[in-house]
Amino acid sequence: MKIIEVTDELYLVDLPQNLEGFRDFISSWILKHESKGLVVDVGPSSTIKKLVEAIRYLKIDEVEYVLLTHIHIDHAGGVGEFLNYYPNAKVVVHEKGIKHLINPEKLWTSSKEVLGEIAEAYKKPIPVNEENVYTGDVEFCGKTVEIVKTPGHAPHHQSYIIGDYVFLGESAGVHMSLKEGYYLRPATPPRFIYDVYEESLKKLSKVDGIACFGHFGFEKNCREVISSAREQISLWIEVVKRLASEVENEREIIENAKRELLKRDKLFSRYKILDEDIKKREDYFIENSLKGILGYVKG
Repeated sequence: MKIIEVTDELYLVDLPQNLEGFRDFISSWILKHESKGLVVDVGPSSTIKKLVEAIRYLKIDEVEYVLLTHIHIDHAGGVGEFLNYYPNAKVVVHEKGIKHLINPEKLWTSSKEVLGEIAEAYKKPIPVNEENVYTGDVEFCGKTVEIVKTPGHAPHHQSYIIGDYVFLGESAGVHMSLKEGYYLRPATPPRFIYDVYEESLKKLSKVDGIACFGHFGFEKNCREVISSAREQISLWIEVVKRLASEVENEREIIENAKRELLKRDKLFSRYKILDEDIKKREDYFIENSLKGILGYVKG
């Protein structure tokens, strides 16, 4: 278990999986006030015990809210099990995700189809009691929680602004802090719609504060992060669209796009200095992102 103290009230918990390269990948966020806590994204079922250990280590007795950025099982799959430990916690989720928390069978089936053995490592979600789902205004220890609908990554995706913190989920892509600068790539699985993705980023473009990623870590200047993410997605679409007009073979388009983007995209090009196991993990998700963009440009 790794806990990173971001400020004197905000903590990042790393939730590593029993898969090669799946470390420094899934962020769960804990906001603490005295003995009370608010959690953003609990992660998959496989690591709920680690998250609970972190909460206890931080001497939090009561979790008032669980805010879910979206219902993909690496972010929300463990919420049913989490509520076994904190049965009074109020779960905040996009309205499109509520039914899938209460009955996760369809979510689990689609997760296995898309992720295969990765889904099995995350483990099957268990149902959430409808009574735990909260749809009112959210305030935590005097701070109003602003909910921003950001459906670019998924139709049930939303971001949260709490004081100086901006919890992005995957709205700005996948991030990793490095000794100098950071790595960033889009998170654009099928079905990807650029206008929706861009509009989601635009909503966050004037927000000041610390950018807190679902994958992984944080940056102090949210505006700069969002600006970079907007430039990045524009470049990726430009490259994939041009290659798709020149080449018919999907595998060739994706390989050529990755090769070109590693040269032209300064944030993505830092892939080259990632650890080898993390590169392997990223290879899988980079391909997924490029497939999502390819599907969009082909219409």
